[in-house]
Amino acid sequence: MKILVCIKQVPQKDAPLRLNEQGTWIRDDVSWETNEPDAYALEEALRQKEKHGGEVTALTAGPARAAQVLREALAKGADRAIHLEDDRFAQLDAGNTARAMAAAIAGENFDLIVTGLQSDDFGAAQTGVLLAEILGIPHATIIIGIEKAENGLKLKRELEAGHYQYIEMPMPAVLTIQSGINKLRYATLIGIKQAKTKPMRKVAWAEIEGKLSPHMQKIEKLYVPGSQKQTKKIEGPAAQAAKELVEYLKNEARAL
Repeated sequence: MKILVCIKQVPQKDAPLRLNEQGTWIRDDVSWETNEPDAYALEEALRQKEKHGGEVTALTAGPARAAQVLREALAKGADRAIHLEDDRFAQLDAGNTARAMAAAIAGENFDLIVTGLQSDDFGAAQTGVLLAEILGIPHATIIIGIEKAENGLKLKRELEAGHYQYIEMPMPAVLTIQSGINKLRYATLIGIKQAKTKPMRKVAWAEIEGKLSPHMQKIEKLYVPGSQKQTKKIEGPAAQAAKELVEYLKNEARAL
């Protein structure tokens, strides 16, 4: 089975978030890590490979530093990697990220593509679904169980209020994986050494740019909310004070 895992590098959960000079994104000098749901997607891909054979390819899009998540994937057991390397890839919205990934894997013919359910930074939960639409193959979300069947896949999806859905799906397909589907493995010393010799294909911005849409979501400005305290004192008879309070909550505070 030929499996692709889409992985994103995100700021560490406890990293102090400092904005760049333009106020458009986080500075590069914070600590970065593999997006947690994507780590579970990688683990599930490796388990499927161990059960059924084949190969696992890890893919990420982002600046040079994002190659770290690919090296970690290779050290854990992925066979090769694809890096869409450019700072501009990190600023794409979900739609154009999916277009970029689809262009990078054109002609690869993967049997299964897995991503994390959502990213820990944007949290849109859209990239995997949009990738399936662009590729014209079926998809399923919030997957917590995968079993290969004769004609495709048997899947378990997590719904709300403790309910589950069991479905069958043909391959090729795209699945978005829920955190906790499995227990994550650590890279071994041998795996880390072997990762240095495994192939990593780099895809430049110029190779992908023509496939992107000019109409995309863009972050214009980010800011850290400032803490402030302001007290408004309402004096006078109780009836009048109550009327002024209601007017303030409706028209100024907009709490009613």
